[in-house]
Amino acid sequence: MSKQIQLASRPNTPVVLWIVALTCLPEVVLTILGTDLLGQTDLRRLALIYMGFWNGLLGDLTGVYPLQREVMFISYAFLHSGFLHLIGNMIAVLGLGGIVVARIGERGFLLLYALCTLGGAAGFALLSTSTGPMIGASGAVFGLIGAWKFWEWQARRAANAPMRPLWMSLVGLTLLNLILWVALSGLLAWEAHLGGFIIGVLFAAIVTPSMRHRI
Repeated sequence: MSKQIQLASRPNTPVVLWIVALTCLPEVVLTILGTDLLGQTDLRRLALIYMGFWNGLLGDLTGVYPLQREVMFISYAFLHSGFLHLIGNMIAVLGLGGIVVARIGERGFLLLYALCTLGGAAGFALLSTSTGPMIGASGAVFGLIGAWKFWEWQARRAANAPMRPLWMSLVGLTLLNLILWVALSGLLAWEAHLGGFIIGVLFAAIVTPSMRHRI
């Protein structure tokens, strides 16, 4: 019988709830103002222009406001294509946030989240040829997954537990991305997922190289 590996969790800590609330705020505002009653349907397009990650801004395009090229590496994560996109990401943040906080604390969670957001943008910038905007917190989400999977690997190694469930979960994660990429006709920003995941694994490996390490 394989040993069960369960990592400690501290769910619903203030920093995780604040990140979720701040990420939900733009979608709530855009949805309310975009109703037939208020008729501000142009706001979502403007939000994409101002907050989305545009590869073109790293080349010849000029931003519509100062430092947009730098700001978009973070702002894109606070904008989503709709409530379904938003809810999926925020459920993941709530679920994984407790595991991260239990291991490295609230400040550690905030640092990891920010770095993985940057990593997601960097992955998209390096690997994507898209001319459209990239939005969503999935780069950060996959960074949290990367850290979680590294800690699971640590725990399995320390307990001399089989690694097969870990590898199978990673295969499943890859297949899920492939299925979503096909279902969305290639509009899935897998490059951001990969960038965030790599940063999450590297962060966990550097900051918590053994089971006893905490920050």
